Amino acid sequence: MADQYAQSGEDGRPTGIPVIRWEEPPEGPVVVLLDQTRLPAEEIELVCTDAPALVEAIRSLAVRGAPLLGIAGAYGVALAAARGFDVEEAAAALAGARPTAVNLAVGVRRAQAAHQAVLVRGGGEGRAAVAALAAARQLHREDAEASTRMAAHGLALLDELLPGGGHRILTHCNTGSLVSGGEGTAFAVALAAHRQGRLRRLWVDETRPLLQGARLTAYEAARNDMAYTLLTDNAAGSLFAAGEVDAVLIGADRIAADGSVANKVGSYPLAVLARYHHVPFIVVAPVTTVDLGTADGASIEVEQRPGFEVTEVTAPQMPMAGAGGGIVVAPLGTQAYNPAFDVTPPELVTAIVTEEGAVSPVTGEGLAELCARSRQVTIS
Repeated sequence: MADQYAQSGEDGRPTGIPVIRWEEPPEGPVVVLLDQTRLPAEEIELVCTDAPALVEAIRSLAVRGAPLLGIAGAYGVALAAARGFDVEEAAAALAGARPTAVNLAVGVRRAQAAHQAVLVRGGGEGRAAVAALAAARQLHREDAEASTRMAAHGLALLDELLPGGGHRILTHCNTGSLVSGGEGTAFAVALAAHRQGRLRRLWVDETRPLLQGARLTAYEAARNDMAYTLLTDNAAGSLFAAGEVDAVLIGADRIAADGSVANKVGSYPLAVLARYHHVPFIVVAPVTTVDLGTADGASIEVEQRPGFEVTEVTAPQMPMAGAGGGIVVAPLGTQAYNPAFDVTPPELVTAIVTEEGAVSPVTGEGLAELCARSRQVTIS
């Protein structure tokens, strides 16, 4: 397991709490998660003893972020197998918990396939459970390695597009160690720039309605001593107009075969702004996020979240009042439009950066070649 430690908001020291881990106490194996809905106010762990508990953690965003969802899905299958539950039923529930995030289904299928392969060979349930856990742990390790490689490729691209350093990067949602087996995707690139003295400013979109930027990205930037500034989502346009953004870096939850990118809602407007202001718009994601089975952006299923996430404001340790547990900010009965993601067409994406390198310009042919190269590396 990669070193993935959250840190105290008071003194910046590591707390020793990994984002996700497998444990085997006397009463049986469990998957332990850092509850991201409680950050940054407090660092609390959730202990999942079965797949339904993990499904609820995924739906409530206690665990989130495309790469980490894949890891969680794989561990969920392993948990069902180890505890003697119906693996097929658990796999189906886990894979469907968040439909837009393709990594979740990829992780589930990987552990499920390892489990099934042992059964087909007559190895028995015990050995099949061991195989599922081994597959989950391997995926966890691979994601940590992919994060390091994405950071290197992303920084090299930034230096090519923006020679001289002093990068002012705008990011959206959260793409750091809280979403990954390593240091993240887009955030890992900014962190690499920071460590090499090339990051002048990280602009952090607050990311409505759940504030993953304000609560999580700012939290990670602070603990890494990065120069960062938080802004409301609707202030991004004025920031571009003032010439204060050199590049936009975001993650992705699904990349279609044509290069369309589904990411946290609010990403598409940033791409439009970036194109108008001649600013590179760069997507950073592992190859597992590329879904060649989804033809284009119109084919991506976009998750619709509950309306109370818009009509109420929630935050850690806030007094509870509304149906969703937050402070009501809209009249009773107000209907809300609350897609979790939007889709950016490939023509607005400067480059897609993966652990296998970058695709630019973004085309279906380029993505297919990259995925083929990745499979060859995996097989060899």
